[in-house]
Amino acid sequence: FLYFIVRLPSMSVKQPKLFNKWSFDGVNVSDVSLQDYISIKPQFIPHSAGRFQKKRFRKLKCPAVERLVNGLMFKGRSNGRKLLAGRIVKHTFEIVHLLTDRNPIQVLVDAIENTGPREDST
Repeated sequence: FLYFIVRLPSMSVKQPKLFNKWSFDGVNVSDVSLQDYISIKPQFIPHSAGRFQKKRFRKLKCPAVERLVNGLMFKGRSNGRKLLAGRIVKHTFEIVHLLTDRNPIQVLVDAIENTGPREDST
């Protein structure tokens, strides 16, 4: 019997990129008060089919990009169409990347940071 030794190339586990384009490396939340509330979990597509509304505060574990996609699925023709909303976010991220040359995930995180109230004013 003849035995052949076949060497396979070493396969390393890579971090997933959003839409196979944008890496989650270097994306950080600069506001200390929002670090617990903005989740940035690496994922390929923003569709986890998770039940994030069943328990209190579980929606904080939902990735920020998926929460953006879920927010687009409300009224009108897009009601309940998550794949359509995901495609809209994908095209929007491509436009943001072309215009700013920055990681669109970091642009989204910065936008979320800028929307929150800063002071209590009465």
